[in-house]
Amino acid sequence: MNLIAVLLPPLIAAALTGIPSKKSWWAPGVSVLSCLVVLLLAGRMAWRIALGSSLTAALGAGWSNWVAIDGLSALILLLIALVASTAAVYSVGYMAHGQLTQGKLRLYHVNYNLFIFSMLAIPLLAEPTLVWIVVELTTLCSALLVSFENTREALEAAWKYVVLSLMGAGFALFGFLVLFAAMHATGSGPYTWSALLAAAPTMPPLLTQTAFLVILIGLGTKVGLVPMHTWLPDAHSQAPSPVCALLSGIETTSILYVILRLFPVMQRVPGAHAQIWALVLGLISVGTAAFLLLQVTDYKRLLAFSTVEHMGIILTAVGLGASAHYGAVQQIVSHSVTKSFCFFAAGATLLGVGTRQISAVRGLIRRAPIAGAALLLGGLAITGAPPLAVFLSEFAILRAGLVQSQYLVSGLLALFIVIAFFGVMVHVNRMVFGTAQANQAQEDPPHEVEAPRFRLPFSCTLALIVAAVPVIVLGLYIPAPLQELLKQAAAALGR
Repeated sequence: MNLIAVLLPPLIAAALTGIPSKKSWWAPGVSVLSCLVVLLLAGRMAWRIALGSSLTAALGAGWSNWVAIDGLSALILLLIALVASTAAVYSVGYMAHGQLTQGKLRLYHVNYNLFIFSMLAIPLLAEPTLVWIVVELTTLCSALLVSFENTREALEAAWKYVVLSLMGAGFALFGFLVLFAAMHATGSGPYTWSALLAAAPTMPPLLTQTAFLVILIGLGTKVGLVPMHTWLPDAHSQAPSPVCALLSGIETTSILYVILRLFPVMQRVPGAHAQIWALVLGLISVGTAAFLLLQVTDYKRLLAFSTVEHMGIILTAVGLGASAHYGAVQQIVSHSVTKSFCFFAAGATLLGVGTRQISAVRGLIRRAPIAGAALLLGGLAITGAPPLAVFLSEFAILRAGLVQSQYLVSGLLALFIVIAFFGVMVHVNRMVFGTAQANQAQEDPPHEVEAPRFRLPFSCTLALIVAAVPVIVLGLYIPAPLQELLKQAAAALGR
């Protein structure tokens, strides 16, 4: 099976959606079809990897130094394809609701497909410096989508995103160059993830540890780890909601994947303390996000801070060691499917009430029942309420910490998760079931039961239903092929 094939549909779609057409369905239809083809190809790859097959680029032996796939990269590839497909379906009705011109709609779908292409390339490429290039390509493509609505706030968020991401990119590039120098000192072969792993025991520890820390800081900026997270709430709240689902649901995870690739390498470097750094940065991110959730006033920013929290949880799990690695990859899956669903719910809410301010939304379940029910389910799911997917992964991580007698780490992590739960659910409960205060009714008319019920576009409803399935099902049952893929992904994180 040719691994390069999965990169072709979004490139072709980007070219086709740029062609002027009088048919309003042309650009959305091409994007949906492209993403479904990618999902089919990624699903086949993941299935074969789960069954133990070995996949190559099928373009000659030399390509194994450029393109490769294992359990971890197959899992990330599948998640990108899944979230991209549901977001493409959601975009049909969501963007049509904005009554955009044909030129503006074409621009959206061209950038959308290029963004998907850049993310798909991250887990497929085996050469770290090439991975760095496509990571920065995601910044360029997503920045154009963040600023798509062309408001002052959106432009400011996009510039903040670009500036801070490029600063992080400079750090990361320096780190990868230092890592190359450390590997080159051993006289090893090509500069790939697998070759780095083999050469790690003989690489100079000082150079290798320096490279890891610099890369962690550089890519941590784009992942949204505290204190490099300041751009994330702005960008993830100002972009169109289907783009937010991609940014929070899978882009942050795909960049975190690059960092995770370095942990098995560092485990073989004498005297390395990668796990300690992971624990420190992870807990700081979870704790900071948990307390910020208590005072947020914009429900899309609420979900963005929740992304910071979840990136911290994953990093903390990796820092806990091998017994928590399965929980870490579970958390990657549960976060991706749940956070994308949450932003679909937030988008439905925005279409129904026309504001992102939490204080201005009351009685949503009466005004827009589908949006209200989806927002309630999303809030419960993303905060780890049982028996939904995030609960299962967070429970596995906490259990692993207790098994290893990491009582302080497990206790702090559990405390921050509980604070985050109350921070999110207090806001969601008021939005869904609350009633407007008397003084609020004078200053900001409540979006409540007096207004006619809002009808959500069919494609948005369909995307919400499809996206809700894994959120619910994966908390109760993990199919055997997916479980095997999770085991292989966990094994790729190290001993």
